[in-house]
Amino acid sequence: MRQQRWFRITVLAIALFAINAVARLVVRIGFDDADSAQNWATIIMFALVALVLGVLTFLRCQQQKPGDWLPDVGFGALAGMLLTVLVGPFVSGNGPFTNGAGDFFAQIWLYTGCALLGTLLGFWTAVMLGRDYRSKSLKAYTQARVTRPRRVVRR
Repeated sequence: MRQQRWFRITVLAIALFAINAVARLVVRIGFDDADSAQNWATIIMFALVALVLGVLTFLRCQQQKPGDWLPDVGFGALAGMLLTVLVGPFVSGNGPFTNGAGDFFAQIWLYTGCALLGTLLGFWTAVMLGRDYRSKSLKAYTQARVTRPRRVVRR
């Protein structure tokens, strides 16, 4: 069951939503009326979303081609964003459009930006270190070409 694609996507979406739910509960229980605490919780939540996606991308791009891991990460982040934007406000006692459509779409843009930034940083770090799938394949190809004995041509 763990090898199926939908399972990986679901686990990622639930993990990203859990980050949001914990941040909302901390603000609701501990700092209900403090705007600065809400701002800090939001910043930390988006940083954690970027960090989780960056680490996941770094680990996955070492083992699989981008065509295999990118849809999983993309759909998982999309599902996590939808859960965060549509279900998350109910955790803190509000509705998705309580503060207006501007805040709703601002949260979508922030989430998308942080998800893209985390994914790109994870991938670029793996490429920079030469640990992504393509770099490993090219290194293996080079090693195979170097270790083969030279063919002697007889005339």
